[in-house]
Amino acid sequence: MKRLLFFCFFCCNIVAANAQQEVLQAAQKANDYFMTKYSDPTLPTNVKKVRPSSLWTRAVYYEGLMALNAVDPQQRYIDYALTWANFHKWTPRNGVNTCDADDQCCGQTYVELLPYTGKDYKELLGNVIANLDHQMVTPNDKKNATAKTKGTQPSLYGWWTWIDAIQMAMPLYMQISKLTGDTKYRDHAFKMYLWSRNECGGGCLNTKEGLWWRDADYVAPYKEPDGKNCYWSRGNGWVYAALVRSMNQLSPKDKAYKQFKKDFILMSEALLKCQHEDGFWHASLVSDAVYPTPEMTGTALFLYGMSWGINNGILKANIYRSACDKAWTALKSCLHNDGFLGWNQGTGKDPSAGQPVTFTSVPDFEDYGTGCYLLGLSEYYKLAANGLNNK
Repeated sequence: MKRLLFFCFFCCNIVAANAQQEVLQAAQKANDYFMTKYSDPTLPTNVKKVRPSSLWTRAVYYEGLMALNAVDPQQRYIDYALTWANFHKWTPRNGVNTCDADDQCCGQTYVELLPYTGKDYKELLGNVIANLDHQMVTPNDKKNATAKTKGTQPSLYGWWTWIDAIQMAMPLYMQISKLTGDTKYRDHAFKMYLWSRNECGGGCLNTKEGLWWRDADYVAPYKEPDGKNCYWSRGNGWVYAALVRSMNQLSPKDKAYKQFKKDFILMSEALLKCQHEDGFWHASLVSDAVYPTPEMTGTALFLYGMSWGINNGILKANIYRSACDKAWTALKSCLHNDGFLGWNQGTGKDPSAGQPVTFTSVPDFEDYGTGCYLLGLSEYYKLAANGLNNK
């Protein structure tokens, strides 16, 4: 009997190891394609206009690269990222005085790279910290900075007027708070999050459905042609990823952590209902009337979050594991033989952007899509250690 149990245990370990290897190889292939195509990380992007490689699309790629390095440590990954960070002088895009979350996104990888430099954070991250200090005392006086029902007074916390911004900036605030030991960064970011959640446009989170409107222009009754509510897949994916990345920096006893966890579970329950049988989530989460095709980036971000939730004991494996396994199968089918990723929706702010999305369509930017893919597969790699069908 003992021999039989040992044999079964041995076989399960082999299955899990093979599953992990397949996931890792897919992530490596996608990343190798990207690093080969963009071999010089200092070169600017040139999509309609020239932009520095510290822009948000590239910053998301580096988030994925660092996640890959966590499960597949390679010096070439770190060298590539350090070349990029050094070139941009460890500074937010557009400098210290920007209040745009897209400009701040690169700071998340700067923080993660710090241990590889042997230097003190004050030496390398001074501009990142100065930028957050600047934002925390600067109210947003733009017209759409406050809830439609609350007048037009500038809001000190009203900067994240589109939900993508929560992913671009909130984890950075939490990282800096943990790094410096100063809770003012955590507290300010939490208030900005609550403003976006509860006030922006009347509240971007529909707590009844567990999904987020994209921004103040997309709140109820914004609908798709079939009359269903319009919830953008990748936009919700950004928030889902931000909750994960922020909770990673906080104590479970923290007030912000508890709110993030509550919203994470709420979203998880809603997202589970939106997944298609083939494992994909589509660009419009609850409507297939106009955009019935698969979409890779949202699917990857949801895999990232759900895998993390199971790995950290927040989501029940017997409920969410099959969704993760199906999502992995879907994402595996996005990978071309050369490492190019299909079903990747281009930049935009709603399901209609970059359409039609196909297996062979080339998005305007490839970098953020690769970053999403690496985030999802790297976290699922940890989950796959338990075997693909282990509930």
